[in-house]
Amino acid sequence: MANSIAARDVARITVACEAGMGSSLMCVNALRKKLKLAEVEVDVVHSAVRALPPDATLVVVHRGLAATVRARVPGAVVVSFSHFLNDPALDAVVQALATGADVNEVL
Repeated sequence: MANSIAARDVARITVACEAGMGSSLMCVNALRKKLKLAEVEVDVVHSAVRALPPDATLVVVHRGLAATVRARVPGAVVVSFSHFLNDPALDAVVQALATGADVNEVL
């Protein structure tokens, strides 16, 4: 289980959800926009929890699914949020990547 990941090691952020559509797609688009405004070039992809790739290193997921993600990809840093848009956890990920800091796990 990873507790943090260095910004330089983040090439992709996976936004995971239960079904793979809906509100989490809004989260993907909002995260992409925030990263672009912060001038951070990181790929943001979307995945259903059941289809998470085993090599995922940073997974952003709604708090209710964090334990499922942790079981599916135990080596990933998992950042959970409560609100699909404008959640402080998402802003913290963007801020860490923009400043070159570690992205810390939030369960």
